[in-house]
Amino acid sequence: MPVNFAVSALITLFVVVDPVGLTPTFLAVTDGLPRAARRSVAMRASLIAGAILIGSALIGDWLLHTLSISLSAFRIAGGLLLFSIASEMVFGVRIRREGEAAEEAVEEHVRNIAAFPLAIPLLAGPGAITATVLLAGRAGGDPALIALLIGVVVAVAAGSLLAFLLAERIGRFLGLTGNIVLSRLLGVLLAALAVQYVVDGVRAVFG
Repeated sequence: MPVNFAVSALITLFVVVDPVGLTPTFLAVTDGLPRAARRSVAMRASLIAGAILIGSALIGDWLLHTLSISLSAFRIAGGLLLFSIASEMVFGVRIRREGEAAEEAVEEHVRNIAAFPLAIPLLAGPGAITATVLLAGRAGGDPALIALLIGVVVAVAAGSLLAFLLAERIGRFLGLTGNIVLSRLLGVLLAALAVQYVVDGVRAVFG
């Protein structure tokens, strides 16, 4: 039973989070950052997402019910926020980082994009949070199974970090023009994903 639960949880969360599939998005939103800053973004995003999913496993269901927040509302809010980031990617609106005077802005930008949109809602989005809460429900309050679920979340966060760290090699392979084209294309895809979040949330509310 514990082994089956662990395998099921690992497959479920890896499929929902899809860290490998998010590497192009990571390249797009960290475009122009120095290598050290990009590593910092990868580390921060993975840690934040891991912490959110662990929190979801422990208190997610209780918290949503206590605050009377539906997952539909979370989808709508996340979709609207994600759409703002997607529009910046499509139109090339970026924080310019030139010279020593930009160091503080770079650090602030690193913190911002690590938390949003990478950690939330891409890594630890509505789907991942929902899956984690459901898996915690399957554990039935068994401390051993909850511990296994937390271990699975840690493994998924580590996999996300590894995928993001390797994404830099993909960026060098694509080159400047490839990264620009990729950024615009992914911006459109992110915008579509954001709209889908909103549509799903509205449909759940009024459906």
